[in-house]
Amino acid sequence: IDYTGTEPSSPCNKCLNVSWDSSPPCTCTINFTLEHSFESNVFMYYGLSNFYQNHRRYVKSRDDSQLNGDNSSLLNPSKECEPYRTNEDKPIAPCGAIANSMFNDTLELYRIDNDTRTPITLIKKGIAWWTDKNVKFRNPTGDGNNLTALFQGTTKPVNWPKPVYMLDSEPDNNGFINEDFIVWMRTAALPTFRKLYRLIERKNNFQPTLQAGKYSLDIAYNYPVHSFDGRKRMILSTISWMGGKNPFLGIAYITVGSICFFLGVVLLFIHHKYGNRNTSADIPN
Repeated sequence: IDYTGTEPSSPCNKCLNVSWDSSPPCTCTINFTLEHSFESNVFMYYGLSNFYQNHRRYVKSRDDSQLNGDNSSLLNPSKECEPYRTNEDKPIAPCGAIANSMFNDTLELYRIDNDTRTPITLIKKGIAWWTDKNVKFRNPTGDGNNLTALFQGTTKPVNWPKPVYMLDSEPDNNGFINEDFIVWMRTAALPTFRKLYRLIERKNNFQPTLQAGKYSLDIAYNYPVHSFDGRKRMILSTISWMGGKNPFLGIAYITVGSICFFLGVVLLFIHHKYGNRNTSADIPN
């Protein structure tokens, strides 16, 4: 479901030129229909296009020591984070361009049945890699577990509406260990990518997770992409024993295989045409 809003008829067109910290946020609703039921667990992604997370300076613009909870790096971030290292003479936590550009749209899903909207339960935990959640990303340490006190002396990234210790109300999903933040910090290799946003778990074996029918997507539109001709979309997907439905690997294998086959034919032709020449030279008396 593309909800960028560039088309005048789109419900999200009114939010096209929104800013990072619009208050209140611009909201829009897109209705859609699922032609087929989703039987197993459903994975909800957000997708971005024309967004280059693979730029060298962008990828380096972070401080892994700070993200791992090192107290000295918290107040003295790496210079790699420039120009998002400090703001108003206070160190930024988390610093860097990656964190500063974190995706912050809010997506909610509803099933429509006889004009009645029933919210779909979206699970926000379990979307990040275990090693990221439990090893690479840690909150600062100190007396007590009050994140507000632990992050004292720092300031929020420039484009964030609220500081890192207010990302969530649950202590095990707040600060640097917030899973939405962790997922965003794992940069994508290509300019068109998707990242896991929420999980929809199957409740029982007698009913599909998402039945075929009408649904609506409520969006708190905070993330601006129109300035760089980007696109935003929401993706619903399931997985099988082979993994998720993503054509990238198949296309890559076919492309590389075709190139290898073509080069093999060319080299075989060169070998047969020129490979059997007599290279010995007769030296005249």
